[in-house]
Amino acid sequence: MRVGPGRTGHDEPADGSLAQASALRRAWTAVAAFAAVRALGLLVLALWSRVNDSDAHELLSARWDSLWYVRVAESGYDFTLTAPDGRVLSDMAFFPLLPWLEQAVAAVSPLGPGDAGLLISGLAGVAAAWGMYLIGHQLHGHRAGLLLVTLWAAVPVGIVESMAYSEALFVALAAWALYAVLGHRWIEAGLLASLAGLTRPVGLAVAAALWAGAAVEARRTRHVGARMLTGAMIAPLGAAGYILWVGLRRGSPLAYLDVQAEWGNGFDGGLAYGKFIVAHLGGWPVALAGIGLIAGTALALWAYGACVRQRQPLPLLVYTGIVMALALCSSGYFGSKPRLLLPAFPLLLPVALALSRVRVARAAGVVAVLALGSAVYGASWLNGSGPP
Repeated sequence: MRVGPGRTGHDEPADGSLAQASALRRAWTAVAAFAAVRALGLLVLALWSRVNDSDAHELLSARWDSLWYVRVAESGYDFTLTAPDGRVLSDMAFFPLLPWLEQAVAAVSPLGPGDAGLLISGLAGVAAAWGMYLIGHQLHGHRAGLLLVTLWAAVPVGIVESMAYSEALFVALAAWALYAVLGHRWIEAGLLASLAGLTRPVGLAVAAALWAGAAVEARRTRHVGARMLTGAMIAPLGAAGYILWVGLRRGSPLAYLDVQAEWGNGFDGGLAYGKFIVAHLGGWPVALAGIGLIAGTALALWAYGACVRQRQPLPLLVYTGIVMALALCSSGYFGSKPRLLLPAFPLLLPVALALSRVRVARAAGVVAVLALGSAVYGASWLNGSGPP
């Protein structure tokens, strides 16, 4: 499977500095499309929240996980919460890069940590759109890159990209790391992968993608360069460093797994998720939720199969496969599954490529419907159960 430049699309030259310069010039269209879709989502959220007598700003910056990040930014890792069922929940479940950045922004601006988190997510979303576009452009041309970004902005849970959560920051780091891997910029990729590992546990998927790309390139050239080796060694340091720190704080090398278990998170191969789906197949209208879960899971698996058939570069397949495995095979809160799949943006590449081959008006119509649906769903979701 190819790792370097090249595309199967039809609207750009295959490689060279001219193609790279073209991508950089045209990336603004993807950033603008991302901003437009997210602005629509925020507008609908504001209107919906007003009708629902709730505060859109609070929903975005001061609910659910956002509060945990703010506590870490303000007080460090000292907070635990006893749940109604007796579980003791520790803030060590949350990786440190976002609260560190919130703390830094709050220190040099009038913003509090929560609003700093919104600013960081907003800027990270733009960076993620840019990096995503460059990957799509490199593989399949301008239209596919533009549509990849727009589709990611318009997924049903896209509102999370605008919250004071770590998803937008993580995807920005992952997208640029993957783009660096595709360009064989190993040290840059390693540094970005290490930062991704300080952002979310799934950051190890970025390191694994780098290792896969390095292995393919080393086999092709029969040479392991110093920069490749350095990047591969740097890549896991962020995640490994934080996990080791938690172990030292709690006196056990596996303490981070214990922290996650206290939150009800673990890796069971999808057994608990399967039981959850079966439990939602009995009775009406609960069965609609079970059918929806089956359909959504099947769609994600089909999309991954399409990525394989499309012969995506091995680093993208490794990254997406690990993200999907951790999302679908974990035993945590099942309402978080769609949010946990948000970093798996390469799943949208087959759809983006297909849309890039139809008439512009038809593709624009599809994107508009998806964007409006995402905006409505996101507004109702945050004003309802929300993304825990």
